[in-house]
Amino acid sequence: MPPQPQQEQQEPPVTSVVVPFEAETARTLPGRLGRHEVPERWHTVDRSAHDPHLVTVPGADGADRAAALVTARPHTSYLKIVDAVGDVRAAVGAVVAHARRQGLAQVKWEGWTADPEDATTAGFTPLRPPLAQAEDTAGPATGYVRWLGDGTVTDPPYYGQTTHFTCGAVTALVAQAHAGTLPPQALDREAELTLWRDATNFLACEPVGLGVAVRRAWPSSPVTVHLDTDRPVLLDHLPEKEQEWRALLQRASRTEAGRTGVPVDPGHLTLTAIRDALGRREHVLLLLSLTAMQGFDVPHWVLCHGTVPGAVVIDDPWANAATGDTWVDAHLLPVPDASLDTMSALSPDGFRGAVTIGRP
Repeated sequence: MPPQPQQEQQEPPVTSVVVPFEAETARTLPGRLGRHEVPERWHTVDRSAHDPHLVTVPGADGADRAAALVTARPHTSYLKIVDAVGDVRAAVGAVVAHARRQGLAQVKWEGWTADPEDATTAGFTPLRPPLAQAEDTAGPATGYVRWLGDGTVTDPPYYGQTTHFTCGAVTALVAQAHAGTLPPQALDREAELTLWRDATNFLACEPVGLGVAVRRAWPSSPVTVHLDTDRPVLLDHLPEKEQEWRALLQRASRTEAGRTGVPVDPGHLTLTAIRDALGRREHVLLLLSLTAMQGFDVPHWVLCHGTVPGAVVIDDPWANAATGDTWVDAHLLPVPDASLDTMSALSPDGFRGAVTIGRP
């Protein structure tokens, strides 16, 4: 993606109505506006966790002349257009205005029915399609993004983890591809599983083990682990006997970090420090809980790779197809600083784990 303009020109106000997504209205509206294939997609999954709503544009006669189904992950700074029907350009303009009123950083548009010319005219840029995704992941072949404020963000290649447990390895690989250290064509399942195997604490990747594995894979890349607890982590859900041998492996990872010169910073990594690292064109692999964005408390690695005013831009290697969440949501995802701060304080004692990767 080319750098975004420093100051975007705003459109004239758009008259629109925002209403909750209600099954019956949503089932008949697209057909009235000439898109009979759309209702099936709107009702195939339960989107209720992502605040689904309709943004409609009334015509001169009072009837709807355009509408868009809009969703978004909670505690983020974007809106996603699933489909726009009727006068598409009017519908999209109404969504952009709706996002501006909320002070959001971005609008995305899934490519199910989006016409590339309509997207370009509305100020959207194409997203690069995913290099890989899990077999059970549903999503459009194309997608678009429009940033609504200042700042420049470049896009890493999007790679969706192909297992439930390789998020840490994927974030490291994508970071190195974004930095130019790894060719994008080298991002494949063999690379994903190989790095995971070197970093895993069975099945998760804990911060020290991941940092050591990154150093082994790319010796010329500066690596720092940030972990503000000295106890073993990501083990509390396991029986005591299962915790014991994994804790031993985590102690071995700390020994290996010392042997290979990987610093383990015991201080709390602040959001200011994350922003500073990103300003130096470093990458931050950040461990967070999916409670806020997806509704279940599972530790998960994401890649922090850019900033815009008020939000950190992440790439999440996992999307929840059961809620209508797709790679378009997960790629170039702006998360407000306060939300990211809360998400990345992991229970039971609010520790923070991260790995920063500098430029070679």
